[in-house]
Amino acid sequence: MRTSTLVPGVLTGLALVLGGAAFAAPTAQADIPACMNMVQQTGVEASAAVTAACTQGVHGDLQGCVAALTGVGVPGGAATGACRLAANPP
Repeated sequence: MRTSTLVPGVLTGLALVLGGAAFAAPTAQADIPACMNMVQQTGVEASAAVTAACTQGVHGDLQGCVAALTGVGVPGGAATGACRLAANPP
């Protein structure tokens, strides 16, 4: 294979690999601790239910997140704030 055709092919492949890695990176996971921290500030202990609710918020299900958090005793305003933190990084 000639170098003039090999280099653009390698560069294209590299760009696709790096772009795919950046796209697949789990950046939203960093927001679950912020959500859980806000929940704990209300006096509700961190639990699997709280983690699941914050995960719903990360995935954009704000209504489900708020419903789950209020279901474990988080006041409505704090639940909404925690879910918004999960969905929209500060």
